[in-house]
Amino acid sequence: MKVIIWLGSKSDMEFVEGMGKEFAAWGVDSEYIVASAHKVPEKAFEIIQKNNKEEDLVYVTVAGRSNALSGVVSANSVHPVIACPPFKGKDDFIVNINSTLNMPSDTPAMTVLDRLNVIQAVLRIFALKNPDLKKQILARIADIKKSFG
Repeated sequence: MKVIIWLGSKSDMEFVEGMGKEFAAWGVDSEYIVASAHKVPEKAFEIIQKNNKEEDLVYVTVAGRSNALSGVVSANSVHPVIACPPFKGKDDFIVNINSTLNMPSDTPAMTVLDRLNVIQAVLRIFALKNPDLKKQILARIADIKKSFG
């Protein structure tokens, strides 16, 4: 099980800080990649083609403005893509969410805004094939329910 946290820019690193540690706590390997689909598309295609041979992989794409990254990865990968657009304020949010939600047909990038929900979504995808991870998630759900009395 591996998640690739793919950023369109180094400036987005602060937004995803700590995600790797969160995944590691669940026994999931992660890797950060910085490669813009606009500025280095050849690198993006090379990464996708190499990873299309891998099993048990999920991409988390982090890109704003004109979010080509999520679309390029999704349109060319056999693996699930979860887009998590970064934003610093309301104006930034409106631009980034708009470009992320408007993917062309046959480009299934799922959009999740909350960083922690992205982690849980990735874990649940992996849990479909991993009974131990599924048990851990069920235990977490039970703990959450207990916390509400």
